[in-house]
Amino acid sequence: MAWQMDVNPLGNLGLSALVASIPIFFLFWALAYKRMKGHWAAVGAVFIALIIAVVAYKMPVKLAVLSTLNGFLFGLWPVSWIVITAIYLYNLSVETKQFEIIKNSLAAISNDRRVQAILIAFCFGAFLEGAAGFGTPVAISAAMLAGIGFNPIYASGIALLANTAPVAFGAIGIPIVVGAQVSGVDLMALSKMVGRQLPFFSVLIPFYMSVVMAGWKKTLEIWPILLISGGSFAITQFLVSNYLGPYLPDILSAIVTIVCTAIFVRIWHPKEVWTFEHEGVVEKAKLQYTLGQVFRAWAPFILLSIFVAAWGVKSVKAALDQILVLKFPIAGLDKEVIDHVGKPKPAVYVWNIFSAAGTAILFAAILSIPVVGASISTAIRVAGKTLNSLKWAIFTIGTILGFAYLMNFSGMAITLGLAFASTGILFPLFSAFLGWLGVFMTGSDTSTSALFGKLQEVTARQIGIDPVLTVATNSSGGVMGKMISPQSIAVATAATGLSGKEGDIFRFTFKHSVILTFLMGVLAMLQAYVFTWMIPVWEKAVETAKAASAAQVAPQEGYNILIATFVASILLVIISRVVGKGANYVK
Repeated sequence: MAWQMDVNPLGNLGLSALVASIPIFFLFWALAYKRMKGHWAAVGAVFIALIIAVVAYKMPVKLAVLSTLNGFLFGLWPVSWIVITAIYLYNLSVETKQFEIIKNSLAAISNDRRVQAILIAFCFGAFLEGAAGFGTPVAISAAMLAGIGFNPIYASGIALLANTAPVAFGAIGIPIVVGAQVSGVDLMALSKMVGRQLPFFSVLIPFYMSVVMAGWKKTLEIWPILLISGGSFAITQFLVSNYLGPYLPDILSAIVTIVCTAIFVRIWHPKEVWTFEHEGVVEKAKLQYTLGQVFRAWAPFILLSIFVAAWGVKSVKAALDQILVLKFPIAGLDKEVIDHVGKPKPAVYVWNIFSAAGTAILFAAILSIPVVGASISTAIRVAGKTLNSLKWAIFTIGTILGFAYLMNFSGMAITLGLAFASTGILFPLFSAFLGWLGVFMTGSDTSTSALFGKLQEVTARQIGIDPVLTVATNSSGGVMGKMISPQSIAVATAATGLSGKEGDIFRFTFKHSVILTFLMGVLAMLQAYVFTWMIPVWEKAVETAKAASAAQVAPQEGYNILIATFVASILLVIISRVVGKGANYVK
C-alpha cells in the first residue's frame, strides 16, 4: 500500500518547518563553521534527514532509503557524467600545453589593466565556468591576473567578482539541469527565465569591476569597451539560453565577447593606458604563437560547442534515444509515495546513454585528441587522472542530490515551502537571498539548486506566482554568493599565494555580494508583479510539446543533423591540424 506524505506532521506548521530545516542547518554549520569536507557534511545531512523522515514524518525506512538512492543515481547520471567529460576535455587542453596558447592569446590583446581584468576575469573566466566550473575559473583567472602584475588582493577579488553572471550556466549548465529536475519545472523554461535575469548583470559587471578597480572617472574613459564586452556577452547569453538551452550560454557568450572585445580594442583604445598606482608603464605582452596555432588551441572548445548545440535539437535527441534509452522504475518506490495533493510520485531512473549532454562532450573530447596532439596513452592517462581528481566531487554531488530527493519524497521540502509562503509578496526578494545563502555556505550553485529548488517551487505556487521565476531566482541570486563562499575564497588565495589572507578577500567582496544580490531580488520582484511578460509561458507549452513529440515517428531530421555535425567536426579537426603546425604539445 502506498504511503501518504504528511507535510505538517507535528500539527503546527512552524514547528514542523523547524524540524524539517534541521538537516539544512546542520549542513550550513558543518560547512561554514566546522569547515568540514563537503562529502562528509553531505553524508551527515543525509543521515539526519533519514532520521527525521522516519521518526517525525513517519516515512517507511525502505521508502526513505530508496528516495535517497534515487537521487544519488541522478547525481551520477546525467549530472556527474557532464562534469567528468567537461573536465576531461579541459584537462586534455592543459596536459598538451594548448591551454597556455589560449592564455597568451588573451594577455596579448591589451596592456591596460582595466581591459585585462575584463578579458581575463570576466570573459575568460566565463569561458572556464562554462567548460569546467567547480572553482576552475577563479583559480586560473586569479593566477593569470597575479602573473601579469596585478596586486594579489585585487587579482583574487576581481576574479571572484567576475565569477557571478556565468555561474548559473556553469559546467555545461549543471545548476539549471539540477534545479529543473528537483523542482519539476521544465528545463527549457528555467533556462529561458535565468536567461532573462542574468543578462542585465552581464552588462553591469564589467562596469562594476572597473569602478571597483579604478573609480568612476577612469571607468568612463573606457565605457565603449565595457559596453561592447558586457553587451555582447548579455545578448549572446540571452539568445543561447532562450533558443538553445542551458548547456552553452557561458562558452558561446565568452567566445563572442572575447572576439568582439579584441576587435574593438584594435579599432578604439583609451587615450591613456591605466595601471595601478605602484606601477610604471606596463608593456603589452607579445603574442608568441601564430593565428593558426591560436585557432588550434581553441578548436576543442569550438568542437564542444558544435556537439552540445546539436544535442540540444529535439530531433537529434529523438534520433539518439531511438538507438538506446533505458528506463528503470525504482522497485518499491515508483508510485509508492502519495504527495500532498493526492498524486502518486513516479520514480523512474532514465539512462539515456547517447542523448545525454555528457555524451556530446565525450565525442568532442575524443575528436580533440588529434587536435591537441595527444597520443592514445596520454589521452588514457588524462582520463584516469580526471576520474581520480573528481572522485570526491562525484560522491558529493550524488549525496547532495540524494539528500534533495529525500527532502522531496518525505514532504520536508514542501513543509519548508509552505512556511516560506508566509513572506507573501516579498518572497521573490527572499528567493534571491535564499539562493545567495546556499551558495555562500556550500560554494556551489548546483548544491543550492538541489537544496532549495523544490522549496522555491512550492512557495511560489502557494503565493500565486509562477514557480519558474523563483526557481530561476534561486540560481541567479545564488551566483552572487559565490564571491564570498569560503571555498571560492580559499581557491583564490591559494592561486595568488595569499593563503592566510582569506579575511581580507572576504572584506573586499562582501559588500559587493550583498548589493548585487539585492539588485537581483529587486529584479525578481519587478518580474513577478510588473514585467510579468518576461516570465516564459511554459506549463501548457510543455504539454503541447509532449503531444507533438509523441506524434513523431521517424526523427530523420535528427540523423541528418548528426551526420552534418560529425562531418563539420572532422573538417574542423583537419583544418586545425594543418593551420596550427608548430605549437608545442605532449605526445
